[in-house]
Amino acid sequence: MPGWFRKAWYGLASLLSFSSFVLIIVALAVPHWLSGKILCQTGVDLVNATDPELVKFIGDIYYGLFRGCKVRQCGLGGRQSQFTIFPHLVRELNAGLHVIILLLLVLALALALVSMGFAVLNIIQVPYRAVNGPGGICLWNVLAGGVVALAITSFMAAVKFHDLTERIANFQEKLFQFVVVEERYEESFWICVASASAHAANLVVVAISQIPLPEIKTKIEEATVTAEDILY
Repeated sequence: MPGWFRKAWYGLASLLSFSSFVLIIVALAVPHWLSGKILCQTGVDLVNATDPELVKFIGDIYYGLFRGCKVRQCGLGGRQSQFTIFPHLVRELNAGLHVIILLLLVLALALALVSMGFAVLNIIQVPYRAVNGPGGICLWNVLAGGVVALAITSFMAAVKFHDLTERIANFQEKLFQFVVVEERYEESFWICVASASAHAANLVVVAISQIPLPEIKTKIEEATVTAEDILY
């Protein structure tokens, strides 16, 4: 019974690691890391727009790590345009930080697979090396979760300290100047947070798998022979 108990928890740990792998791929593929509202400051200044008229000059923007979309509102109706981060837009951004975010997520993919492999190894057999056992599973999950958390923090730093949204909004704009009035993190960002949380949950799963279960012993009843049994 204790063996099956641990194997069941290791199976759950492997599923969590694989789910983290899938979540990172989805986060990389879906261009919805951040969305926001952008104000066409040039249009506002030209017509000297007041507060009720500002709505006509507020557009939308969303983007991911590879591509995005922008809707310009400069008083003449919305104009939608698609853009890609590579190869031209990345030059206007903090290219080093953006590449670091991508490399961290790729590294997190590899670490998630390694942590899953260690969990599967513990299901199949009992490793003779301690580093390949529960301690190894915890180690790789700490590394994978830490790398994802570092990528998330780096993206937040790019948004907050390097004006990522404003740089993207004003890319190749010669006539109009846009100002960011609202920003919010979208599903791809929170998917990455869920990926890091999966590795944190794995630490709890491994800890639970180490709880010793009481062994079930069958009690053998001793036959007692009485005088009446002898008579029969």
